[in-house]
Amino acid sequence: EHYKRNGENVQRNDCFYGFSILINLSIIYFSQIDFLKGEPHRKHPGVTKLKMLHLPEKLQIAAQSIINTHVSQLTDRTCKLTNYLWSRKRAVEDVTLRQKAVSLEKELWEKAMEKRGDMDEQALEDRIRKKVFSMLKRTTYHWTPMKYDEELGVVYMAARLAGGYAAVRRALNEIKKRDPSFAPQSLLDFGSGLGTVAWASHSCWSDTLKEMICVDSSGPMNILAERLLKGDDERADPQIKHVYFRQFLPVSPKVQFDLVVAAFTLSELPTAKEREEAVFTLWRKTSSYLVLVENGTKEGHQILMEARDTLLNKQEKTVYDSRPASVFAPCPHLMVCPKLAREPVVPCNFQQLYYPLPLPGHNDRQIEKFSYLIVTRTEPTQTDTEGVDWARLIAPVKCRTRHVHCQMCCPDGQIQHMVVTAQKHSRDVYRCARNSDWGDQLPVIQKIEDDVHGDNSH
Repeated sequence: EHYKRNGENVQRNDCFYGFSILINLSIIYFSQIDFLKGEPHRKHPGVTKLKMLHLPEKLQIAAQSIINTHVSQLTDRTCKLTNYLWSRKRAVEDVTLRQKAVSLEKELWEKAMEKRGDMDEQALEDRIRKKVFSMLKRTTYHWTPMKYDEELGVVYMAARLAGGYAAVRRALNEIKKRDPSFAPQSLLDFGSGLGTVAWASHSCWSDTLKEMICVDSSGPMNILAERLLKGDDERADPQIKHVYFRQFLPVSPKVQFDLVVAAFTLSELPTAKEREEAVFTLWRKTSSYLVLVENGTKEGHQILMEARDTLLNKQEKTVYDSRPASVFAPCPHLMVCPKLAREPVVPCNFQQLYYPLPLPGHNDRQIEKFSYLIVTRTEPTQTDTEGVDWARLIAPVKCRTRHVHCQMCCPDGQIQHMVVTAQKHSRDVYRCARNSDWGDQLPVIQKIEDDVHGDNSH
């Protein structure tokens, strides 16, 4: 810094002075950008969480009407089904099973060779094979497909209708908040189950949606979903019009939908190959947004990361729409999920508060923990200001006196723990952090600290 003193040029090399200037410039930079877009701090552009969610009133009335006329021991069966679905894992791949069998057989042969007496080699081989089979049977997860009849469908409705609706509604709100110009006219719901995606989508875009195709291989589930739309009165008009139920996807690969959703569906496919083929099929049918939702478990998260890798890094055999895939949410980057690289592996998941169906055994309010992935063909139209990178909050925000602890997945593909203060990161960033929560986005302010440290090192 050059300035005049007593008529002479003087150069000042004061580190503290430079540090102060840089901090002030950083604060000015963020205030000039105005990433708030005129919104109050509690509604800043990165807020996508929803308050306590209610089921649509007509859906809740219809569900209660159906439940009240069915099923014995509903409370116990609902609890058991909920726990079973939450603990469900992917089926073990044949290749993995064979590798495990070979490894066990080799280990048992080596032990047998050390203790081998007069036993016949063929008899020993048979004995080892039986033992390998027994060990595999005891230690391998036995995946079986879910098959719903009318009664189990009602149990599933009592267990999962409200929670499934809450997860899907929260995921769709991300699109509605960040891309307000998106006005879908067509929807495809793959693995539609009770039709919660149609209800959630209608809550967001009732004015524009003209066609909703719900595909589920279970006939009893399709019948139950139609009954929910009619309020359990077969003669009544559906509460949501233009909803069509199918057991198979539309045949033509050229038929596309503005919005394609698969909620809690990929986990029902037994192999990685089938999941990959399903993801490619859904992507071909997507003209704007593909939304995938799964349980917020390690299994659910890893299934979504498989799908993400498929769309970003693998090539379709036949390409009908050449527009590339880009991740819209929740990932702020295109690199490998940093949570998968950490030990122990923990899922990237989020939560939504909701009011469950008023049934015996249900609490007044519950939390749905879920993982989701939104992929788009369009260039992400951020409502945030150009020049600001946004990170995703991946844990509850801890507000303390004059500072906030934030665990964030950042655009550089790293997980960072940041302590946000008004002095270091500007009043606006600090107040936004205090008004944010798990799942929201925050402007990345790590750059300021990096620049300061970099400047001091010279």
